[in-house]
Amino acid sequence: MTAADVRDCDPGDGRISTPGAARTPAWAADVSHRPAQPLPSLDPDRAATEPDWSEVVEHFREGFVVCDPAGVVRHLSPVAERLLPEVTVGEVLAAAGVAAFAAADDPVEFTHHDRRLRVRQVPLTGGRCCRYVEDVTESVSRADALLAERARSAFLATAGEKLGNPLHPDRAAAATVRLAVPTLGDVAVLVLAPRAGRIRWWRAARTDEDVPAVDSGVLGAAELPPAIDEGLAGVEPHTVDWLVEQAAEAGWLPGLAVPDVCARLVPLPGRGTPTGVLLVARRATRSYDEADVDLVRAFASRAGAALTSAVLYRDQAEVADTLQASLLPVEPIEATGVQWGTAYRPAQAGLRIGGDFYGAHRLPDGGCLFYLGDVSGKGVEAAVFTGQLRQCLQALHRVEFQPARLLRLLNDALLETTLANGQGRFATMVLGVVRPLRDGGLSLTMAGGGHLPPLLLRASGEVEPVALSGMLIGVVPDPRIGEVTVRLAPGETCLLYSDGVTEARGGRRGDELFGVDRLVHAITGCQRMPAPALAERIEQVTGDWLAHGDHDDIAVLAMRALGATRVSRHLHAVPDPAGTAAVPQPVGSGHRHPRT
Repeated sequence: MTAADVRDCDPGDGRISTPGAARTPAWAADVSHRPAQPLPSLDPDRAATEPDWSEVVEHFREGFVVCDPAGVVRHLSPVAERLLPEVTVGEVLAAAGVAAFAAADDPVEFTHHDRRLRVRQVPLTGGRCCRYVEDVTESVSRADALLAERARSAFLATAGEKLGNPLHPDRAAAATVRLAVPTLGDVAVLVLAPRAGRIRWWRAARTDEDVPAVDSGVLGAAELPPAIDEGLAGVEPHTVDWLVEQAAEAGWLPGLAVPDVCARLVPLPGRGTPTGVLLVARRATRSYDEADVDLVRAFASRAGAALTSAVLYRDQAEVADTLQASLLPVEPIEATGVQWGTAYRPAQAGLRIGGDFYGAHRLPDGGCLFYLGDVSGKGVEAAVFTGQLRQCLQALHRVEFQPARLLRLLNDALLETTLANGQGRFATMVLGVVRPLRDGGLSLTMAGGGHLPPLLLRASGEVEPVALSGMLIGVVPDPRIGEVTVRLAPGETCLLYSDGVTEARGGRRGDELFGVDRLVHAITGCQRMPAPALAERIEQVTGDWLAHGDHDDIAVLAMRALGATRVSRHLHAVPDPAGTAAVPQPVGSGHRHPRT
């Protein structure tokens, strides 16, 4: 093809044309020779197909029964047909024998063929009626299980709270059986592990009243049923028939007939070995399933923990009482011509012990050694150090009677003890010897070891301080010890006290010291007051000053000369080695027990 031919060729898109001539595209020519074809018509939408309702309602959660005004069943869905096989289309609904359809309640729940059904009624037009039927078995079971679990949790929470309060084994045991009835059984018996050859038991039985009847007793080891012995050894029996027979033979199941009873026995965990066993029994109409047994075991665990804590607390309390009794200040012994008065208030009232101490010992020569002191610190540690000091005095006064030398020996003993134990403790102390005089007075020789000086309440009612000084005990090897001898006329009193009295803080602002001046003012004019009353007065005014605030240990020791008349009524005097004092035989003297 030549270039001219190419130029004359029209591609058919109208972009190239031959000058002076109009050319028709080839595709246009072909179309113009074909006959005209009409466009196809648009078909209307096809008619909607009626759904098969039987397939739809099969997936409904509820079934339904439609009845006409005469109560004849006209329609029954597949779900309703499956749940209510007695209902038939074309028959009267009441003839199906389902009592729930005649109930007035709406909706109504009932059990049918081991399923839980709920039926509700909905009126329709034309006097017709539709009853919807729903299977709620699983939802009710889940709700019942949830409620039962909540009830068990609430019971265990209440049991744990109430069992945590009593710290005495008897009260904890009684609370255990009382809580177990009626939740765990109609009868509950708790047997504790033997202690000192005795076996204690507690029982609670259900009554017509809300509160179960609780009783208790003691058994011998030979009287225990074999199952209880095994339970105390930590074995939980799995066969319950013979357990019921043994419990019934022992008379432990009041009000329950053996053929109609079921029981369980579980050990109560303790420290290493069970602290006891719990037997629960009830009528066979409420037999123990696995959930019930788990609840009994959970309760037994809490009861075992409570009883273990109570037993441990009791044992510790017994040890503490024994130790406290040995560490309490010892009341002065009866001494000839002396009336003692004491008062004691520890800083920690709950402990009943502290760092203040006093006491008296009879000497071989007929005199009487007395002392009052205060160790550093408070509480148990101070009380233990006080016990050591008192033991040293108990031994040393048998070899040394002279107060200053005895106080130096005590210093050496305490210094050796504190250095060996690394305690670094010390004490202040007034130690003296009292001897009666022929005129009924008293001769007091006192040595001071860094303690507050004594006060003398004279017959005139005036108070006279004793010039007694010295160094702390248990600090340096050779302390300076002061010594002084004073005389009490009949009716006069010597007063020793600890710094818990003078350093008591109180007053309007609560930070003012009681001081020596207030103490002197409190006892001035009290010369006729017996020694016990005087000591109590000092404790009382000090406590009033404190107004229940914190304080240090408070100790008071008062010595009053009885007088020759009262002494001669009860004893005869013998001359002492120095020929200045009588040495009568002991008589009773009034004193007050320390206040705890």
